[in-house]
Amino acid sequence: VRDVGRVIGLSYRDADRIAKMIPNELNITLDSAVEKNPELKRAVATEPATQQLFNHAKVLEGLSRNAGVHAAGVVIADRDLSDYIPLCRDVKGNDVISQYPMGPLNDLGLLKMDFLGLKTLTVIEDTLALIHKREPNFSLKDIPLDDPAAFALYNRGETIGLFQMESGGMTSLSKQFDVKKLDDIIALIALYRPGPMELIPEYVKAKKGITPIKYLHPLLEDICADTYGVMIYQEQVMAAASKLAGYSLAQADLLRRAMGKKDKEKMAKERKNFIEGCARTNKIPEKKANAIFDLLEKFAGYGFNKSHSAAYGVISYQTAYLKAHYPVEFMAGLLSNEINNTDKISVFVGECRRTDISILPPDVNKSGLKFTPESNACVALAKDKDASENARAIMSIRYGLAAIKHVGENAMEAAIHEREQRGDFISLKDFCARLDSRIANRKMLESLIKAGAFDFLGRGRAELFSCIDDAVSASAAALRDRLAGQVSLFDETTAPTTSRKRPVIPWSEHEKLSYEKELLGFYVSGHPLDAYIDLFTTRNYGSIASLGELDDRASFKIAGAIVEVEKKFTRKEGKPFAVMWIEDLTDMLEVVVWNEVYLRVSDVLTAGRVIEMKATLDKRDEALRATAQEIRTLAPGKANGANERSADTCQESAVLLQFSPAITGDELREVREILASSPGQRPVRLLFDRANGNSLRLDAGTEFRVNLTRDLEEKLSRWLVTAKS
Repeated sequence: VRDVGRVIGLSYRDADRIAKMIPNELNITLDSAVEKNPELKRAVATEPATQQLFNHAKVLEGLSRNAGVHAAGVVIADRDLSDYIPLCRDVKGNDVISQYPMGPLNDLGLLKMDFLGLKTLTVIEDTLALIHKREPNFSLKDIPLDDPAAFALYNRGETIGLFQMESGGMTSLSKQFDVKKLDDIIALIALYRPGPMELIPEYVKAKKGITPIKYLHPLLEDICADTYGVMIYQEQVMAAASKLAGYSLAQADLLRRAMGKKDKEKMAKERKNFIEGCARTNKIPEKKANAIFDLLEKFAGYGFNKSHSAAYGVISYQTAYLKAHYPVEFMAGLLSNEINNTDKISVFVGECRRTDISILPPDVNKSGLKFTPESNACVALAKDKDASENARAIMSIRYGLAAIKHVGENAMEAAIHEREQRGDFISLKDFCARLDSRIANRKMLESLIKAGAFDFLGRGRAELFSCIDDAVSASAAALRDRLAGQVSLFDETTAPTTSRKRPVIPWSEHEKLSYEKELLGFYVSGHPLDAYIDLFTTRNYGSIASLGELDDRASFKIAGAIVEVEKKFTRKEGKPFAVMWIEDLTDMLEVVVWNEVYLRVSDVLTAGRVIEMKATLDKRDEALRATAQEIRTLAPGKANGANERSADTCQESAVLLQFSPAITGDELREVREILASSPGQRPVRLLFDRANGNSLRLDAGTEFRVNLTRDLEEKLSRWLVTAKS
């Protein structure tokens, strides 16, 4: 529908509106969708564009949209595959693939194996390596399979990091599933798929005793008792055919395949065999046998292979056990395996903070290459078991150097090796001299300083940043001298500081945090929303992390900081709209701001701006998105309407105002008048965003120092980024 809409010139919004009217059912046809949704039926009948779209779409319905390649499928034969099947290259021209789909390959007698590579297995392996540093004998083979603490994570919906359980839908389902045993996890994985999902309400009600368990036939009780009368596994369909109609398991597997492929000719033959078998084996009447066959056919169409689900279920349980009992090592393993994905790192860091695991900033003298557990003296001094258990709770995770953007894994490996061989680095110049300029280049040093990896020196990041050129130059000169064979009297010692000090304006809190977010994926030394915590708590906003529990199209209200804004234009009419990302203290959310809302709020849609937003939720395809309905800016401070802040309490921290590239002269004059109306001792800094992505930062000067009152905050709310005391 969306493809046809694009071709006939419909706007993305209109095509998307029509597509969302189609019920989310497996293999539903367009005609069925029209009959099931009155709104869609009305649109097709009354809107010429929608009618045209459906006329074209129905012609294309059922055709292959593109040629897919199974990511893990491998075809095996006793000689060259070209002797059996036509081959070709994939779209990138790299891998050799079959031109035949899976069905004909099986018909030719070729063996197709699926070799699935799971990142989760690497996470588990890395977690075990960290655990073995303090518990050398720990083994997953020895863990109990009925651990209450592991099951509790599913039931509380704390499923971040749990294999197969991280989507919003899975999290919501696990909370209502009442997991009490491993079989529940296996069933949960099998049910949460297109098709079986419609059985979930029936399954949950029967499991909790709300409705009685019903069986297709009394003889099926042994087969379906563990799944509360609901058939969810392919093996159950096979066992039912064997028990009811006397099929051998090999015959039952052929029946399952015919049902799954919906082969009409084979199905008619199998129905006859099944009815005859039911009568011969258990004297089941033809009418009843037909009804049972119809239901078995339905189940077989989407039944999941139990052995597959069980394998996934065991891995999921293992991740839950590790998270419940070794949370620091497990989260470190998760973080290390997403070292190049700052979005994932941000999610996992949020989970660490929710569970009171501290994330320590990167440090060139303490960090490893990846994320590592780190404990303080309390852990080292813990003697008895109880003390050790208590100490474990205060372990932290140190940010890995290789996870910082733009530093390079090889360079950080060299830095760690140098540190381990010759001791800690004592200055920026020492770091550069010991790694030489071929490794310690300017870009890498900028990133390390911005990320806080040199904070142990006790100097401001802006000051260190200004010393980079001196340090790199000294390092390059030292390298030239060494290559030329010259020896300095001071070769065996290193100056503890860089040689030159310049007066440098410290970075504002906004700049400092922005750099951390850019390079680390999250904020370390604070959060742009810290000044708003009282306000958020009092107004009882929803959290982004909890949106997954709401229904599709539900309305909600949240508050957060804008992270990024992309201005776009509708295809058909060229109207401006925006896609932005907003974050609160729990997570990040993608939001579409359509034209009618965008025109009212475009001037406030800038990165760093804190806003309150009313929106509707879009949960299709598992990815949470929202459509903005109302947006307004928020000013920091207490929610109880506290009196004006006095000048002496605000004297040392600056008021930061941020302006978009679209700022006009009239707006700047308005800002000037507002600042002049409240003279005081608090400095004002101005941050001008440029169209090329760079920023210009200026000090407003002593004549525009202000007394930051509640009234002034409100007047400046369109531009105010931070006013933290």
